[in-house]
Amino acid sequence: MEHHDLLSGLVRLHILHHAAEHPVYGQWMIEELARHGYRLSPGTLYPMLSKLERDSYLTSTTKRDGRTSRKFYTITDKGREGLAVARLRLKELTGEAGQHDRQD
Repeated sequence: MEHHDLLSGLVRLHILHHAAEHPVYGQWMIEELARHGYRLSPGTLYPMLSKLERDSYLTSTTKRDGRTSRKFYTITDKGREGLAVARLRLKELTGEAGQHDRQD
């Protein structure tokens, strides 16, 4: 992913957004992010999911279907709070960026 350092925060916000709507799992998230132009490998996404869980923004449950098991992630109260704060900051940023664009 080009500009990884800058965009990784947006990827995390996408994850929290979708985990607030319904439980998500890694492969689904990779495909969803690809629809938004983010190309992540499992080697990038899964550590990100694990870190969000360690930091208490997500919680996970493992569901087994025959021989296959899948880890589903759901947002926590801390994750909802963080997402709300991030949305406010994004509105601020987009407002400033819009004003800057009009001045050019």
